Amino acid sequence: MYIGIDIGGTKIAVTEGKGDNIIRKEVFPTASASSWREALDRAAGIASGFSGNAIGISAGGPLDSRKGMILSPPNLPGWDDVPAVSYLSDKLGKPAFLLNDADAGALAEYRYGAGKGYESIVFCTFGTGMGAGLILGGRLWRGRSDGAGEIGHIRLSGNGPAGYGKMGSSEGWASGGGIAMLGFIVANEFQQKGRKPYWFNGSIPTAKTIIEEAAKGDEAASKTIRLSAEKLGSIMAFIMDAYNPDAVILGSLFIRAENLFRPEMERVIAEEALARNICPVIKAGLGEKIGDTAALTVAEEGMNGNL
Repeated sequence: MYIGIDIGGTKIAVTEGKGDNIIRKEVFPTASASSWREALDRAAGIASGFSGNAIGISAGGPLDSRKGMILSPPNLPGWDDVPAVSYLSDKLGKPAFLLNDADAGALAEYRYGAGKGYESIVFCTFGTGMGAGLILGGRLWRGRSDGAGEIGHIRLSGNGPAGYGKMGSSEGWASGGGIAMLGFIVANEFQQKGRKPYWFNGSIPTAKTIIEEAAKGDEAASKTIRLSAEKLGSIMAFIMDAYNPDAVILGSLFIRAENLFRPEMERVIAEEALARNICPVIKAGLGEKIGDTAALTVAEEGMNGNL
């Protein structure tokens, strides 16, 4: 058994289990802690009542997995140069290991989800943000500074929604935050033509709202998803040509709305990727369990000497 700690901007989940077999789990809001120390102390307090011979930590980047440091993630204000691995290891008296959430998710899908049976996969978060974890030749590829797979930072166009602090980036076009901004732009366009969407109140909508309205056939919402899916196809084509994986696995939004994104995505892949490099694009198999499974898998892979 292992202990997993999934640190997110909204919540921190502490689990006991192995792989996708979750034995126990406790969750608390990240904002309920006044500092990273208080948050990790609370997580350690929960974990002290769990069984497990190692601790796996999954958190948003940037971070230094080799030094066990969380380095000022944008979704974790105040978490600057946090020695998460040594702090938790000292508190609990057990070895601890740290990976960013995309790398941890890639390992989880490779071992326990839709990536089982493949030698090389790329897992894309496609949630609030857009990041990727790379399993190449059966090994996690992190890069020199844990920066491998930062596809959200790639600029796809000279303008467009912003993500990663960059206009027209992959994350701007294809992520929950990006779709929300894109929906605002499209809804304004329709409003100026006298066709204001009934769901638009002048503020930035949520990606959830846009997806729900697109599923009902709303014209503005459908256009938003079509534009996002087009750029998602460009991202997939880039991944296929750059890494030549056996499969690309998409999480979060693709799990919930595959039928809305797939047609336009596949059209662009067929146009842009080298035919011999095109591979299956499949939705993540772990669903809502991916965050918990990812953290537990970090512990398991660390103990097996694979990190």
